[in-house]
Amino acid sequence: MKFMKYMFMMLATLLIASPVFAQEAAASSSKGMLYIGAGLGMALAAGLCGLAQGKATASAAEALARNPGARPGIFTFLILGLAFIESLALFTFVIIFIKLQ
Repeated sequence: MKFMKYMFMMLATLLIASPVFAQEAAASSSKGMLYIGAGLGMALAAGLCGLAQGKATASAAEALARNPGARPGIFTFLILGLAFIESLALFTFVIIFIKLQ
């Protein structure tokens, strides 16, 4: 119920704020907003990837503590998972770099 409350508040805020973006921006400030958006997007991607990597490492450490004999399999999947998680941040960086060109 609390999630729905926050979801409706967020949607109401976005719908009320949408007329602000209807006005055409000046030519000099349009690039500035693009850089701010790129910075925020990369910060969000890097932060969430860091959280995911921490969760994956904590889960692998817990699994090793429970069953030390399964180390090779856990280690393989941990490295594979961390590579996939890190690739998401790198893909975000590449897309932002392409968009800024």
